Amino acid sequence: MSRQHEWQIDHAYRYNHASPLRWILSHVLRYRWFALVTVACFIVAWLAYSQARVQIGAAAELLLSGDRSALLRVALIILALLATDGVAMLIGSFAAENIAARFEADARDELYASLLGKSQVYHDRQRVGDLMARATDDTSQLASMIVPGASMIYEMLLGILVPFMFIGQIHWQLLAIPLLFLLAFGVTVRAYMRRLTPVMTEQREQFGALNAGLEETISGIEVVKASATESFERRKYWQSAHLFRDLFVRQGQIEARYLPLLLYGLAYGAFLGQTLWMYRGGTISLADVITAVSLMNLLRFPTFISIFAFSLLQSGYASAKRILTVIAAETQLDQNRAGRVAEVKGALSLRNVSFGYGDTKVLDAISLDIQAGQTIAIVGQTGSGKTALTQIINRTYDVWDGAVLIDGVDVRDWNLDSLRSQIAKIEQDVFLFSRSIAANIAFGAPEATQADIEAAARAAQAHEFIAALPEGYATVIGERGVTLSGGQRQRLALARAFLRNPRILILDDSTSAVDSATEDQIQRALREAQQGRTVLLITHRMAQIRWADQIVVLDHGRAVAVGTHEQLLRRSPHYRRIFARYATNLPPLEVADATVTA
Repeated sequence: MSRQHEWQIDHAYRYNHASPLRWILSHVLRYRWFALVTVACFIVAWLAYSQARVQIGAAAELLLSGDRSALLRVALIILALLATDGVAMLIGSFAAENIAARFEADARDELYASLLGKSQVYHDRQRVGDLMARATDDTSQLASMIVPGASMIYEMLLGILVPFMFIGQIHWQLLAIPLLFLLAFGVTVRAYMRRLTPVMTEQREQFGALNAGLEETISGIEVVKASATESFERRKYWQSAHLFRDLFVRQGQIEARYLPLLLYGLAYGAFLGQTLWMYRGGTISLADVITAVSLMNLLRFPTFISIFAFSLLQSGYASAKRILTVIAAETQLDQNRAGRVAEVKGALSLRNVSFGYGDTKVLDAISLDIQAGQTIAIVGQTGSGKTALTQIINRTYDVWDGAVLIDGVDVRDWNLDSLRSQIAKIEQDVFLFSRSIAANIAFGAPEATQADIEAAARAAQAHEFIAALPEGYATVIGERGVTLSGGQRQRLALARAFLRNPRILILDDSTSAVDSATEDQIQRALREAQQGRTVLLITHRMAQIRWADQIVVLDHGRAVAVGTHEQLLRRSPHYRRIFARYATNLPPLEVADATVTA
């Protein structure tokens, strides 16, 4: 049964994942005081700005009546109102910018924490470039949705409602044309949003695909260059970029047919005609005409900005859906925070375990018992399930059937952090970060001292080559350790594992890239490191296989033989074939002895 793997965030605030809108509101309401300041300041600003227009009408009335003694007072009132408008907008915009910046940062934090908490099964199905696009550009769209997007929408509403209120105070009949305009505005905006929404959604999805293609090409640039396929990759990227461009063109075509500005022009002309007709009939004064027309003119700004506001809102909403899709995705791995937390002794048991990737089974009904402190070598032909067997120990993947027990407890009943912190795995394809060598060794043990780091490097036979580097342990290596040789990367990975001092150590062909002399040194280090801990060893080197306490032979996902080197040579044809293939790694005398034993 799928369980959502919730990753603990630094703060205790919980966001609403029921829908993109609720998720956005739950983020914004976390900063409700900033939101309240924004709302209050924008209201004050628009009241002051509209009242200034009313005072202009009052000044016109004074001029028409010939009473100019109060003009200075009216001018000072208008100055004060416009100053109030400016200060209120400044404070409100500052508060809104705070919400936008904090929302963007929190969304990034939540998305990153969610990605860390997803299972390996989930990540196997994702394109890294698309996830990067969601974590960078889509989160930026969230900030733009708040400022200027949502702030423009709020200004648009106030820019319509506040002038309406003042127009109604002049004479109720003057509200007829503005209300008709507002009705037509709502209908046209609704139709506009229906056309715009799918385009903005496609736009965000296409950006993710564009970014994913770029990431794959750059990550595989060595293969691209070795295959001389630069022109093919360039054409593919060009096509993807042009699809992204075409979506912006479609957005522009929709925006070009935006009708509210045309409707406003018609409404403004009709409103001017109505005010003059009412003035001629004596219903309102000339000063009222000036005030009403000035207030109607205020509707032009919210009508004009609405086209940009709705586009930003739709882009942000589409980005929110993409981000929430990742955050709310269920995985097949439960972290089990309430599970067992204890020191691992190292006893392993597999009870009729079956497992596979997708619909392909790679392990079939395997049962094993491994005592704490034993070294177990896992051998078999390519595709026999060796790596898969190690991946279910630390719950990189969960088994399909059966159970994996550590110290007699199902791994699914352990707290996942407690379990994994006591298991170290070193693979053939070592991943190193673009950080200093010391930071790479201390990854997983950030509290380690420099002396601890150097001791681990010496145990992994890495200290000598590190010390020879210009900056020693402070040397920053390239991404994935590309500036180092394969053997150097593997020795750093061994040092990282030694520093963590795990109870269970998994070595997946971890010395394949080192020379024979260095391998002998590492073997001595490994024999010292295996004392008191359980070691699972995947290798094709017979010199390593022979000193294992037990050897497990896999064939097509099944454990076909278990025993010591001598036992398997006598009774396992599978092991004899493997031995015959890889026995060239042994010194000549040892090969001859082994052959006689067989």
